[in-house]
Amino acid sequence: MKQIEVNIMGQSYLLSCPEGGEAALQRAVAQVDEEMCAIRDAGKIRARERIAVLAALNLAYQLAQTPRAAAPSASADATGEVELGDLLQRLDRALASDGNLL
Repeated sequence: MKQIEVNIMGQSYLLSCPEGGEAALQRAVAQVDEEMCAIRDAGKIRARERIAVLAALNLAYQLAQTPRAAAPSASADATGEVELGDLLQRLDRALASDGNLL
C-alpha cells in the first residue's frame, strides 16, 4: 500500500491506496472535494459532517444514474428508489438534532 496526502475542503488527509491506484484515488478525491465545496459554498449547510453525508449521497446518486451494460428492470428501479428513500429517512433521524438533510 502507498500513502498519499490529499486535500478536501482545504483540510489535509493521508490516505492509503494500492500501488498503481494513485490516479484513481486522486480523481475520486477531486470529485469528493468538488461536491463538498459546492455544498459548502451554497451556504445552506455549515457542519462538515453533514456536508460529507450530502456529498456522499449526491455521488452515490450520480453513480446510480450512469448507464449500465444491462438495463435494470422496472422493479429494480422501484426497489432502488424505496431503498434511497429509506436511507434518507434513517439519515434524517440520525441527524435529527441538526435538522433534516433535505
